[in-house]
Amino acid sequence: MTLKYPSGKEYRGNKTSIAHLPAADYANRGMTLEDDLNETNEYYRERGIAVIHKKPTPVQIVRVDYPKRSAAVITEAYFRQASTTDYNGVYRGKYIDFEAKETRNKTAFPLKNFHAHQIRHMEQVVAHGGICFAILRFSLLNETYLLDASHLIAWWNEQEAGGRKSIPKQEIERHGHSIPLGYQPRIDYISVVDNVYFSG
Repeated sequence: MTLKYPSGKEYRGNKTSIAHLPAADYANRGMTLEDDLNETNEYYRERGIAVIHKKPTPVQIVRVDYPKRSAAVITEAYFRQASTTDYNGVYRGKYIDFEAKETRNKTAFPLKNFHAHQIRHMEQVVAHGGICFAILRFSLLNETYLLDASHLIAWWNEQEAGGRKSIPKQEIERHGHSIPLGYQPRIDYISVVDNVYFSG
């Protein structure tokens, strides 16, 4: 199926999709970051901890083929609008909004994984007092971090001014917060949110 952005440019997919991830070790069991977060958010909702959902991406179907009478195949579609971030919801009376990304790079997180409209959206959330961050996974190292939006925005703006096109892992370790991989929940990012945004 061909999927296109509102501008008509063809969507080529996330380079860090499951097809491009390494074979998982026993602890990870082949889960992508999105799978882990969806399971984690379900755990939070079922226990009344937080209400966080993955945002659906609106798609306009353009062409459908009918190879058989009983089956329809979508062959072309467009994103109706540019997406913002992956997840949003409410926790302890505060609006939460975040983006989740993976990379196979071991030493830095490429900023090309983000889009300008996502960064602008994060700036707006922060300006209105929401909690906003990115969850970043180094898939080959099986390490996951929560990085506050302010740091991501600063690195993005530096890139726009001609600076480096990635965030060094050392900087993510310094300014971010490690999220351990567990069983239930898979990625307990809410415990990190408690320490970072509610401890004062």
